Amino acid sequence: MLTTLALSLTLAGAPMSLYDLQVQTIDGKDISLSAYKGKALLIVNTASQCGYTPQYKGLEELYQAYKAKGFEVLAFPSNDFGGQEPGTNAEVKQFCELKYKTTFPLFAKVAVKGDAHPLYKYLQGLKENGGEVNWNFNKFLVTADGKVVAHLPSKAEPMSPEVRKQVEAVLPTK
Repeated sequence: MLTTLALSLTLAGAPMSLYDLQVQTIDGKDISLSAYKGKALLIVNTASQCGYTPQYKGLEELYQAYKAKGFEVLAFPSNDFGGQEPGTNAEVKQFCELKYKTTFPLFAKVAVKGDAHPLYKYLQGLKENGGEVNWNFNKFLVTADGKVVAHLPSKAEPMSPEVRKQVEAVLPTK
């Protein structure tokens, strides 16, 4: 039986689940989020010239700590807040790899407000998500079966005990 949200999304022509969405990698390749089925996800809108930019380090540490247990960080650069991600996709990739040694998946720049990318329309359209993205480095925590269970604010440090506890709670069971 379809939930009210799933039914309304279906009727509106929007995706029924996170896994119905297509995104583009930082290198320009289209990929379905269904490629991440079975993994816990932390979806983050990022920017390279923000006061929260040092969180890239914590995101990489979190990714390294849990990737073997079925966890992925998915970073979506956005220039929507303060024009703090003005670079091209190639520049963003180079910045992340050189300055923060990131190895988690980076995706093409997206809009998260206004004419938002379908991923962010979906995330912000869920009643249980805690509201709209209001700045860079907002984080959405997703279970291995695709349920969005938390919307963490920009100030939530990736390696804080609170965030780690939430990530550990959604790691897939073997």
